[in-house]
Amino acid sequence: MLDKQANIGVLVSGGGTNLQALIDAQNSGIIKSGKISLVVSNNPDAYALERAAKAGIKTAIMENEDQLIKLLDEANIDLIVLAGFLAILSKNFTDHFKDRIINVHPALIPSFCGEGFYGLKVHEAALAKGVKVSGATVHFVNEIPDGGRIIAQKAVNVEDGDTPETLQKRIMEQAEWIILPQATEKVCNEIIRGQS
Repeated sequence: MLDKQANIGVLVSGGGTNLQALIDAQNSGIIKSGKISLVVSNNPDAYALERAAKAGIKTAIMENEDQLIKLLDEANIDLIVLAGFLAILSKNFTDHFKDRIINVHPALIPSFCGEGFYGLKVHEAALAKGVKVSGATVHFVNEIPDGGRIIAQKAVNVEDGDTPETLQKRIMEQAEWIILPQATEKVCNEIIRGQS
């Protein structure tokens, strides 16, 4: 066990499957350079909050961005992970936590990304275009939606007969839930070694 761990704050809006992948990765030792110490949701009914509570992680509800910055600062959060967080963060927020926010996007950036591309919309667009390969990307977050530097990507084959729902599930299982914890560990490790 390392002497120092980065404090991880996870921002969520919905069911929290990516949060669960992070909790599982922390429990199994994939994430060892960081510890999830706070989960914040902009949706008070998000099931992700229950997942966090079950894991003994402190939770909070976001009222506005200023209050969110205060919550994260008071908890000494070193790294913010967006795990299905459906609010666009302002330049003020991304500048305050420069190179300290990462997000997972359910496509291979620069394809099917940017404003308006989230959830099933990404997979609908990929299928409409007829791509044979999609996947997931973990990237740093800046003020441009999906515009930050890429940390990790993993490709997933699109299969005949895929629907947006089946493609979404396969990309989650084969890419998102694998590379998000790996990228979280990598960035936490860089933070505690003072490289980030």
